[in-house]
Amino acid sequence: MFSEIQKVTDKAMVFLQKKALSALYIPKQKLHMAMNNTTAPKVQLLYDLCKTTFTPSGLSSSPSPQPIHKLCSLLDTFGPADVGLKEESPDDDRGHGFFGLNRVTRWAQPITYLDIHECDNFTMCIFCFPTSSVIPLHDHPGMTVFSKVLYGSMHVKAYDWVEPSCIKESQEPGCPQVRLARLAADKVLTAPCGTSILYPKTGGNLHCFTAVTPCAVLDVLAPPYREDLGRKCTYYVDYPYSAFGNGAQISNGKEEEYAWLAEIETPDDLYMRSGVYVGPSIRV
Repeated sequence: MFSEIQKVTDKAMVFLQKKALSALYIPKQKLHMAMNNTTAPKVQLLYDLCKTTFTPSGLSSSPSPQPIHKLCSLLDTFGPADVGLKEESPDDDRGHGFFGLNRVTRWAQPITYLDIHECDNFTMCIFCFPTSSVIPLHDHPGMTVFSKVLYGSMHVKAYDWVEPSCIKESQEPGCPQVRLARLAADKVLTAPCGTSILYPKTGGNLHCFTAVTPCAVLDVLAPPYREDLGRKCTYYVDYPYSAFGNGAQISNGKEEEYAWLAEIETPDDLYMRSGVYVGPSIRV
């Protein structure tokens, strides 16, 4: 009797085990989908958000703080690893060592430009700076720019034009006229830090970057530079307000908060090269 009961019990156990296994069975197609249903890389999320936020003329026709806040919040979470970069150490500046090159030679190291994506509506790119390298004072006509320092420290000096425009003839050789601008920023940004944003007429649309240490900056520009549509990058040199003041009206602030900017040709010492973006690919 016991042996018969044992046989029935064994059969019942086998039946229950098969039922349990069949309940856990996942078809191959569903299993493949589940394995690929992982969180998208941040750079893909950034592309998707830019695609829905920007039009060929920049921000959507009815801009609101919400898309700007979303973009900044996402960019704030970015680190070098999210775009395939490894943080450069100040003691290992592009492999040359801090004392491995003299000062002039170190300044001659190129800034590396990495193109992530560019379309009619926006550009996603990265600038990698060796110590002491500079992108001179330049503008972003009609553009909104988001900048996130991924690693290192960078000095930013930025201006906005004074409106209505105040223009004077310059006595400097090669500078026929100067235009009055007001200082918007003069500070050092050190990662980790928040995203900086400039608008077509506010926030420091004209700015200069100087690398305090090896550093990298992730930029989103909307719309991108496009010379045939009037979005040409122009370079400037700044002069103290006192150099051309001569009674020009200052509505508020102090003289040291203002400067005269003169347009110049692209500086000869702007040393930049193209690199290859090796971070996560994006699905367009």
